[in-house]
This record gives sequence, C-alpha cells and structure tokens, in this order.
Amino acid sequence: MTSLAQWQQQGQTFTFKGHDIFYLTLGDKQKPPLVLIHGFPTCSWDWAKITPALSEHFYLITLDMLGFGFSDKPKQDYSIFEQADIFEALLNKLDIKHYHLLAHDYGDTVAQELLARHHQSGNIGSVIFSNGGLFPETHHPVLLQKLLLSPIGFILSKLVRYEKFKKNFDVICAKKLPEDELKAYWQMLEHKGGVLIMHKLIAYMTERKENRERWVGVMQQTQVPMLLIDGLLDPISGAHMVKRYEELIPNAQVVKLEDTGHYPQVESPAAFSSAALAFLLAH
Repeated sequence: MTSLAQWQQQGQTFTFKGHDIFYLTLGDKQKPPLVLIHGFPTCSWDWAKITPALSEHFYLITLDMLGFGFSDKPKQDYSIFEQADIFEALLNKLDIKHYHLLAHDYGDTVAQELLARHHQSGNIGSVIFSNGGLFPETHHPVLLQKLLLSPIGFILSKLVRYEKFKKNFDVICAKKLPEDELKAYWQMLEHKGGVLIMHKLIAYMTERKENRERWVGVMQQTQVPMLLIDGLLDPISGAHMVKRYEELIPNAQVVKLEDTGHYPQVESPAAFSSAALAFLLAH
C-alpha cells in the first residue's frame, strides 16, 4: 500500500477560488479516465489500496475535496455543489471530456450531482457507488455525526480527539483498520485545522434531504450504467440501504460484500477492485 507520505509526494495542487486543492493522477493518460471521489471525514488516500489494480486499465484522477486531506480548509460554509464544481474545474484543467466515476460515502452525493449535470454535458460513461447516503431515509448517521449537525456542533468540533475518532471507525468498519492507518487518517483530519470545521462539512446531511428529488431522481431516470458495491455490515449504509437501492433503482446492479463494513475499498480491497473492474471493463 502506498504510504500517506508517498501519496502526497505523487500529488500536485491547483487553485480553486483562491484555495489550494490537492490532486493526484495515476496511470497512462491514453487509457480511459476514472475519477475517484472520497468520503467524509477522510481523503483521497482512501483509494490507495486499490489504485494499483485500477491503474492497470484506467487513468486515475482523484483529489482531496475542499475541507479535506491536504487541501485547504477554510472556515466557511461547505456545499456538495461546490465540491462538484471543483471536480469539474480539475477535469477541465486536465482536458478530460469523458470519464467514469467511482465514489464512496460523501463522494456518492458529489457523484449524484455530477450525474445530474451529465444530462446537459453527456460526459459520464458509468458510475460506481459504494457505501454512502444515497437515500436520506436510509442514512443512519453515528451519534457523533448527529451532534456535529446540531446547534452545539461548533463546540463538539473543538473537543473531538483521536480516541473518539478511532472508536467510531471500530463501529462502522466490520474489519478493524490497523492503528497506523487510523492514525494517518486522523493526521489528515487534523491537517490545516480540519477537525475544527467538521460541523461545517457535515451540512451535506441536510443538503441530501433538500435535494433528494434531484439526486435520487437522476439515478432513477439515467441511462448511464450504475453499480453499487456495498459492505453489508455497515451500520450507516449497509444492507438496509442496499434493500432501498434495489427497490428504487430500475434493473439495479449490486455487489454485496457480506463480511465488510462502511469502508469496503479499505477493508476488502481485493474484492472491491475485482468487482469494480469487472463492471468498468464491461463499459
């Protein structure tokens, strides 16, 4: 696995509205582009375990969204729409016209917004979603997330420590992550004061409810091939979310990882990358 330090060394930055955004490209530019969108509260390093397998077939493009990872973390309001704008800005900078999407958690919602925009641009070849709040009614946030969204969220952001962070990961991941990986994730969360803006980033949970018709509606109407890869043991968006997906999405394609929790690409990288490649190479 690529270390966090190596991941940073391979990356670059570009400027979006005065903010530095960390991004990374891997693989041959002549191969089909695949955009990887990370989740909350981690960063693009989430994908490090599966990028070697994916980069054999695709030109990989990923970034740390505003407020995450190595990117800037201004004390401002955050929006899924702006995160989608950032991805579009990077794709424009790289002169990428057509691409595939692979997303997780918070990134699922960004992918839904990009898919909604696709109907004007026609630039998305396929989409893979993984554990995330695709449907507000099946999203079961952990207590920490609920508290961060509450009126006392700004206070809680100042009190969150590594021990609480680790405890939450131990709950949402069916396969416990090694201590060094968790500490690296925490390091990225602390970088540039990220812990102090968690209550601002968590506003995506409200956005999902406000924009449900747009973001769920496009999944029901689109002709773009879609796949869901889901760790069923995830208490946030596991088996119960898969059931809803199969109810609402026509001809739903789902790969169910029965021994896996909320971070399938980290917990079960071989199974995840195998399922993703089988789908992507067919499209």
